[in-house]
Amino acid sequence: MDKKKILVLGANGKTGSRVTEQLQKINDVEIVMGSRSAKPAFDWETPESWPAVLEDVHAVYITFQPDLAVPAAAAIIRKFADLATGLGVQKMVLLSGRGEKEARVCEEIVKVAAKNWTIVRASWFSQNFSESFFLEPVLAGFVALPRAEALEPFTDANDIAAVVTACLLDDKHNGQTYELTGPRLLTFPEAVAEIAKATDRDIQFQALTLAEYQQMLQEYQVQEDQIWLVNYLFEQVLDGRNSSITSDIEKVLGRKATDFSTYVKVTAKTGIWNTATV
Repeated sequence: MDKKKILVLGANGKTGSRVTEQLQKINDVEIVMGSRSAKPAFDWETPESWPAVLEDVHAVYITFQPDLAVPAAAAIIRKFADLATGLGVQKMVLLSGRGEKEARVCEEIVKVAAKNWTIVRASWFSQNFSESFFLEPVLAGFVALPRAEALEPFTDANDIAAVVTACLLDDKHNGQTYELTGPRLLTFPEAVAEIAKATDRDIQFQALTLAEYQQMLQEYQVQEDQIWLVNYLFEQVLDGRNSSITSDIEKVLGRKATDFSTYVKVTAKTGIWNTATV
């Protein structure tokens, strides 16, 4: 029997790498890695690279970089989804955000274009503290962020990947929209405090206004488009609209979502938060 080809976009990313790892355990699946470093290469900014990775593909996991919130995302997603369906793709699973109106536009585009679809909306990843932009401040022992009062149900990327994998493999998830959250609401200071306790380190937290945070990023010479995106996420997504918990992870996987404390304990054992040099 021919293996079912599944294209994983963002195959080196936080969820894409985990989806790839889980799909590798399935015998009748052939994984196509969608990244600029893969062969053939895939680049969202180079539509000419898309047909080669879509050849004979059955299903696609779509993660868009840098984020579905950016102004160009909708047009790019529409072009990709139309091409994928035209080339015979039978299913698309889109990683979306919670509470982003721009992400909703992209969701609707996929729903219209895809033969079968599943939308997976995820809250902030727990792994942002160990694999992304919060790692460096944690290592430095000083985390300064806006929206210190915001409650967020941090979600483990392994849970997200497990849900995505299930959606790619099982047609019972076709036509479903899942909203994934962790089992507990935390503020950023509370999350940092849990990391500090688990690592026995003194990690200070300073609450900033959005304007102060933007100025700090500019002083650190962060690129303007990245500053815009981070500012957008803090301003729009962390305004309270997402301070709620769902049971969709348990609904799909048949088990409870991974608590932030479990993520912290597991990650602390790797030693990634104990590096002295930043």
